Amino acid sequence: MTVAMRILWCLVSLVIIAGVSPYPEQPEAELDWWQTTVFYQIYPLSFKDSSGGGVGDLLGIAEKLEHLKDLGVGGVWLSPIFKSAMADFGYDISDFRDIDPVFGTLAHLDVLLIIANLSDIRVILDFVPNHSSDEHEWFVRSLQREEPFTNYYTWHDGRVDTAGNRIPPNNWQSVFGGPAWTWRPERNQYYLHQFDPKQPDLNYGNPLVVEEMKNVLRYWLDKGVDGFRVDAVPHLFEGPIDAPDSETSAPTHLPETYEMVAEWRKVMDEKSVEYGRTKVLMLETYGTINQTMGYYGTDDAPGGHFPFNFRLITDINKLSTAEDFSRTINEYLDVMTDGRTPNWVLGNHDQHRVASRFSRELVDGLNFLAHLLPGIGVTYNGEEIGMENTLITWEQCQDPQGINAGPDHYLEATRDLERTPFQWDNSTSAGFSSNETTWLPVNENYKELNLEVQKTAAKSHYKVYKQITELRKTRTIQLGGCQVAALSENVLAFTRTLESEDTYVVVINLGDQQETVNVKATFEYLPDQITIHIVGVYSGHMAGHSLSTTSLVLNARESFVFRAESPDVDDSIIILPCSLFIMIIQFVVRYL
Repeated sequence: MTVAMRILWCLVSLVIIAGVSPYPEQPEAELDWWQTTVFYQIYPLSFKDSSGGGVGDLLGIAEKLEHLKDLGVGGVWLSPIFKSAMADFGYDISDFRDIDPVFGTLAHLDVLLIIANLSDIRVILDFVPNHSSDEHEWFVRSLQREEPFTNYYTWHDGRVDTAGNRIPPNNWQSVFGGPAWTWRPERNQYYLHQFDPKQPDLNYGNPLVVEEMKNVLRYWLDKGVDGFRVDAVPHLFEGPIDAPDSETSAPTHLPETYEMVAEWRKVMDEKSVEYGRTKVLMLETYGTINQTMGYYGTDDAPGGHFPFNFRLITDINKLSTAEDFSRTINEYLDVMTDGRTPNWVLGNHDQHRVASRFSRELVDGLNFLAHLLPGIGVTYNGEEIGMENTLITWEQCQDPQGINAGPDHYLEATRDLERTPFQWDNSTSAGFSSNETTWLPVNENYKELNLEVQKTAAKSHYKVYKQITELRKTRTIQLGGCQVAALSENVLAFTRTLESEDTYVVVINLGDQQETVNVKATFEYLPDQITIHIVGVYSGHMAGHSLSTTSLVLNARESFVFRAESPDVDDSIIILPCSLFIMIIQFVVRYL
């Protein structure tokens, strides 16, 4: 055997271990509140209606905060509650400093904040900086060229084609479909809207706009909120407008965008010092992993506390193998350096329900994944009970993205399916409202699938979820190292380990067939028998049972969390990041 072949053979031996993520144990320094918590997203229109109008509101949320406290949630993020024309259900804001009457009043928000504070729950608001409503005072006055509002938005004269017709400045299309430019004869100019025409883009090249939006942050922080989820961050700056026709969308993730996020972080840090508690900035930043990592900022110019990690949404689906999951998770953990805090998002108001995207049998296993991997867990309301998509008719469609797609294709585009009312019990409208007519229909399965049923059932997604959040309080889950690997085509596993603490092992069968796997072969430091700590509701096993690590049998889509006493990990085992392995292979191929 040649020297090169021997080296390659050694590397092949190491790659089995290299497939296991080298995410290290974390320093013993105390973690901040936001680094260990679960953030729970509430879609206010659909959470709880206190007035009987068929639409959710702030007092309804306040009434149900006890559910979040019971779940073990530490932060609640509210989708937009600000005054709005409701063209995009709150994401078209007509007054950044007031509450829409649909949801209540500023006094109702005060009540919510008081109850949340007493419950030790932090309230996070949705900050929508990219655009306002076209009914906002700023836009109305900009339309008339009133100073200082003339350039609060992106206006352009457009172009003249060869036939002498006025046409848009470029060929950019909006996210919701159709041109991203709309002509206003009052001003004889086009305005930019990367989303709906009723959502004109603010001009961040204007220092007055920048300061206005910083003051919006300060206003709500002074009201007592503990942070913001920032919407559509990559769209803040668009680059040159004289783009070629081949460019059909505005560029995103521009350098100026990262700089603006750093400016907002300064505001958050100032208020954190003032109030003696960290005010958190979390960012919606769909993009490549490198684009996303940039939003953490640098030591000199910190960015958001964390940009949402959407890779379990964008890179994974029901056809993904265990290796797909493992690679996706490891690639993300590999870049969690320099004090970055990981986070995991499985669903939100823009994505179909987990039970519908994957399967209802995988709800618990995927919650294990999202909440027991290192870092922050994020839950969309209803995922704790395994709510499913609700089929709606064309006549019931409310989402502008679905309406723009037309009656033949609305189901492919609408986000209404995952936005239907929370299913509290089996009473009228699933306990969401006393009104039989709700803004979106209640899922017909609410008689069997609701929180009250799951509270009284012997086994339920709700009870499993509570066990997960309780486990998140352990030092192992908060500070421990993590190793992730595919044990077979369909079986995914990861361990959480911390010196002198119990080890936890999560094993998930993603497939529809029974599998037998050797867990110990990959995680050699595990004992021959491990104890079930939490088990998914579709398993025939019970917590407390011990199973073999060398011959573990999992039924289709079965999932477990095991506990083992602190292992003696062999420090001689070399764990290589995949990137380093590739570099070594390239060296061998080139020089040997």
